[in-house]
Amino acid sequence: MALFAVITKQNPVGISADEFRHRLPEGFTHHVDLVSRGVIKHSWIIAGQSGGLNIYDVASHEELTDALYGNPLSSHLEFDVYPLSDPGGFDVEEFATRDAEPSAN
Repeated sequence: MALFAVITKQNPVGISADEFRHRLPEGFTHHVDLVSRGVIKHSWIIAGQSGGLNIYDVASHEELTDALYGNPLSSHLEFDVYPLSDPGGFDVEEFATRDAEPSAN
C-alpha cells in the first residue's frame, strides 16, 4: 500500500459560495465512505482555512485518483498531494557513508 498526504482546499470555480455550501453534504458523504472503507486513514480540518488534511492508504495512483475525483465536488476542490515514505525505509548508515557528490568548483 502507498500513503499520501492530501491537502484539500475549497475552490468553488463556476458556482457561488452558497451553492458550494449547499452541495457540501454530497462531498462529506463521499469522504465518510472513504473513511469507512479504510482508504482515508486519518482526517483533520486545517484550522483557520477552508480545507483539510487527509492521509490516504491506497494500492496505486489510480486508486488515489479515483478516490479524489470520485468526490462529487472534485471540480470545485484543489488537491495538494504528497507521497509519504515510512521512516523505516531510510537507511541512515548507508546515507552517511555514501560518497559525496563532487563539487562543481
